[in-house]
Amino acid sequence: MAGFVDRWKSWAKALRTEVFALSLAYKDPRTPRHAKIVAACVVAYAVSPIDLIPDPIPVLGYLDDILILPFGIALAIKLIPPGAMEDARRRAKEGNASARLVSRAGAVLVIGIWLLVALLVTGWAWRFLRG
Repeated sequence: MAGFVDRWKSWAKALRTEVFALSLAYKDPRTPRHAKIVAACVVAYAVSPIDLIPDPIPVLGYLDDILILPFGIALAIKLIPPGAMEDARRRAKEGNASARLVSRAGAVLVIGIWLLVALLVTGWAWRFLRG
């Protein structure tokens, strides 16, 4: 059991370092605009204090942590030029990658998505009830 917990901690630390590296690669002039947009969204979501799917929801609550976030990180890394990403990883490992990053923009993004979903559901319900 201790080995399992150690692997999870190692995986979480690696993800945290990758997110920090993405935040550095975002600022690199070698990174194309489309990669910057993806990286900014991934970093904002990763460090947002609010989850898209709240963790207390059984099974689905951890879906974003297990699937969505790693997929977003992988996509951003694929779009960033290898040299820029390697430099960013090096700087992330040298810097304080364990520093707590918090993104107000990520929180606004998640709240915006929830508001959009609420509006769509409300519109659907209104049409359904009116017959």
